[in-house]
Amino acid sequence: MQGNAFGIDLGTSNIKIYSLANDKIRIEKNMIAIENRQNIFAYGNSAYEMYEKAPSNIQITHPLSNGVIADINNMERLVKLFVSDICKGAPRPADYYIAVPTDITEVEKRAFYDLIRDANVKAKRIMVVEKAVADGLGMEIDVKNSQGVLVVDIGYDTTEISILSLGGIVLSRLIKTGGLKFDEAIRQAVRKEYHLLIGQKTAEGIKKALGSLEKEKKGAVVYGRDIVVGLPVEREIPTELVNTCLEEHFNTIIDNVRVILERTPPELGADIFRHGVYLTGGASQITHFADLLAKSTGLKINHAARPVESVVLGLSRILKDDRYKTVAYAIEGMGR
Repeated sequence: MQGNAFGIDLGTSNIKIYSLANDKIRIEKNMIAIENRQNIFAYGNSAYEMYEKAPSNIQITHPLSNGVIADINNMERLVKLFVSDICKGAPRPADYYIAVPTDITEVEKRAFYDLIRDANVKAKRIMVVEKAVADGLGMEIDVKNSQGVLVVDIGYDTTEISILSLGGIVLSRLIKTGGLKFDEAIRQAVRKEYHLLIGQKTAEGIKKALGSLEKEKKGAVVYGRDIVVGLPVEREIPTELVNTCLEEHFNTIIDNVRVILERTPPELGADIFRHGVYLTGGASQITHFADLLAKSTGLKINHAARPVESVVLGLSRILKDDRYKTVAYAIEGMGR
């Protein structure tokens, strides 16, 4: 077993880092607050707490967008800060295994490698793992056998739909629909129906509370600004409105799942029919989506036990179990 190694899953919303040295996973918001365009004011969960509340001289951003690195300089700074926090000081020489989406360009994929190389974290070796393969391992699937596995990972900005077999990816599709689109749909519906402006964090709160609100037969109480009178007000938003505005985005994901299934080789399709769909990712937990997916495809839905962490859990299995080392590969000379 390697003494010092990290598995990193860079999500638009959250960054997940597994440390082999202490066998722990750290999850933080993938956000950074920059004061006066140069000084780091806050990062991670602390930056998220300030989001939509900061003065104009403090800019709070996500360094990732749509599954790829949009601001590599700030992403490098964040990686070094988080690794230093885990190491409780300056980073020590270590191997790094980083998860990347499959359906992105080679240039975008290379950016993940360059990020770790240039983040000044003393990387001895940098290995890349396809995100869908790590997802499968994180859900306790033996991805190295010859059976077909359908994984649907709904993240913050994107949804990745993949067919796995023999430790690799047979088919994959990355679409720009995820938790952020759900939040925006809620904000637009509330504005249209109630002339009320609400923040993104408020919309996210409604989305997460939807299931419990329906059980209690309550609406979501929100605070925002009335665009007619310009004053802050309180409103109760019915859950029916939220469900209706989310349907379009649910159907976009389901339609793309059906496209992948239509292109799946028959033998792998038979395996998927027997085993069902493996559903993961933070936004996969939203109420009603799994039921709609099951109804539309006729397949059983297998929910990840820890959907936010499934990729980084898969990376931890690769680091701890030599049988799975072969699913990781190097982009250039620092590999095996």
